[in-house]
Amino acid sequence: MSSLAAGKKSKVTQLSRRAAVMLMIGSAGAAASGCAVNSSPVANHLADAAATPVAAAGTLARAPLTGNAVADAATLNHAAVAVKVSDVRSAHPQAGLNQADIVFVEPNGISYIRLCAVFHSQFPKAVGPVRSIRPVDVPLLSPMKPVFGNTAAAGWVMNYVAAYSEYLENLYSFKAGVHGKGAYETFPHRAPVHSVFCHPDALRKLAKKMKSAPTQPYLPFATGTEQVSTSASGKPAAKVSVPWGPGDHWNTSYDYDEASKQYLRNEPWGKHVLTDGKRVATDNVLVVRAKWKMDKIYGGSGAVDPVVDIIKGKGTFYYLNQGKYVQGTWTKGAVNAPFKFTLDDGSPLKVAPGRTFFELPQINAKVKITG
Repeated sequence: MSSLAAGKKSKVTQLSRRAAVMLMIGSAGAAASGCAVNSSPVANHLADAAATPVAAAGTLARAPLTGNAVADAATLNHAAVAVKVSDVRSAHPQAGLNQADIVFVEPNGISYIRLCAVFHSQFPKAVGPVRSIRPVDVPLLSPMKPVFGNTAAAGWVMNYVAAYSEYLENLYSFKAGVHGKGAYETFPHRAPVHSVFCHPDALRKLAKKMKSAPTQPYLPFATGTEQVSTSASGKPAAKVSVPWGPGDHWNTSYDYDEASKQYLRNEPWGKHVLTDGKRVATDNVLVVRAKWKMDKIYGGSGAVDPVVDIIKGKGTFYYLNQGKYVQGTWTKGAVNAPFKFTLDDGSPLKVAPGRTFFELPQINAKVKITG
């Protein structure tokens, strides 16, 4: 039996802290980026509101999914919202990704990926196009207890998600009490399969169970006088290429931009650009290599889906920030346990506060990093 299925049977460690995500600190924060609006009607309709800037120094709270300091802790006092987003070429352009705290890039078959964008510190007006759940969303999202936006899934995947309903609230697009309430919108000018978009803040307000902020930082952010691992021991990383097909094939990649101090994302066919005309950018790139295969791990109807073996799993990772990288080993315990990252020298990984793209290629993927 897959360890994903076995994870449900294990005793789950209870989180010892309530919504005390707002870690009390007294150190400097980082600035969050806003967004621009394209003049086209479609882009205007999907345009994102400007992000609330984080405080520069002397603040009392940090966002749990970015590690950024915020001026008002009350702005974090709500659940995160995760939204599934199609990433096939015909689904482009997408909306909302540059406002996500974390974007998970997941296998959806050979040379085929799907995204799961998570919003907490800021909410764009619209995110999409929205698509269906994959099994790995359960262990990826459970540590943060989010509201979950999607267009459902195969019967067995829906049953699997329901089995972990204590960790995520599944508000799929046609669910009773959700449909017709303003949390989803269909754009008829797009192909039907890519026409559904989510309004994440509206979806959050429909939740009946998940109301609180994540109770712990999702990643091991450097705080106080702690030094970011890449600044302490990083090697040059001007570009990283992540293969999703056999061998070195069908790669996503990131180019470091010195001016913005961010990584700019590329799809296998070219630059990753959103509805507002902006390039997808991120502060951190985390490549977590994990074993996956097409499988069916729970009872119910439907065909096999990609199953990523991360519950009680381990593998290797690469972490990139500001033109440098480090590498090491990751481990994860129960379904709701956070990842743990250890560098090759045995020290714990320390991540720079900011937004993160989290890529999950095959365990033996030939990731290429060039300086």
